[in-house]
Amino acid sequence: MNSANPTLIRSLLLAGLWIAFVTYAFGFAPPDSPDTLDLIVRLSSGKFDGVNPLVVNLFNIMGVLPLMYCCLLYSDGRGQKLPAWAFSAGSFALGAFALLPYLIFRRDNTTFIGPKNWVIKLWDSKITASLIGVGVLTLLFLGLTQGDWVDFGMQWRSNRFIHVMSLDFCLLSCLFPTLIKDDMARRGWVNDQVFWLVSLVPLLGPLVYLIVRPSLPESTPLKSGLSEG
Repeated sequence: MNSANPTLIRSLLLAGLWIAFVTYAFGFAPPDSPDTLDLIVRLSSGKFDGVNPLVVNLFNIMGVLPLMYCCLLYSDGRGQKLPAWAFSAGSFALGAFALLPYLIFRRDNTTFIGPKNWVIKLWDSKITASLIGVGVLTLLFLGLTQGDWVDFGMQWRSNRFIHVMSLDFCLLSCLFPTLIKDDMARRGWVNDQVFWLVSLVPLLGPLVYLIVRPSLPESTPLKSGLSEG
């Protein structure tokens, strides 16, 4: 009997996760708060007076996490039939709701074909990764040290927006390993110990990986029919 296809199993697990997340977010999470729209407008416009710093920095870090995924998605998209850029753009507004469908339908991609265009060079840059790292660590520090945890706990239990945003943060922090192993292979850095070390430390492990990983090598010209990312 043939062993089960690991790619199919991964896709089914991720599909189940996506369905569960959507079902929970819209069917079982706390109800919408009357002031949710006002809160979103204030957070988006930088009017933070009276808003718990923990909520402010959580909202802001949800805009930085997709940048970390850009560092993986654009090179992974070279060789996929899916337009990785579209899912990447969607993740800035919808987080894991938009990212999971790409992870479900993508295929293993352990080689990088063709020259690096300026977009891939940007997201492959250690400078880019380092700047993102500074942003992530700053927001984490401010949120953890200045936030009101009692107030946040109350809002988490009563406000759908904050509740789902928190779960979205946890999901995005933990989904990086689905892309990192192939990213390591594309760079000729196949090391199971490093992979598991990075994978077992959510958010911070992938952040360190993006900063220290080798540069992506260029190879033969791009074959027709493959997505540019």
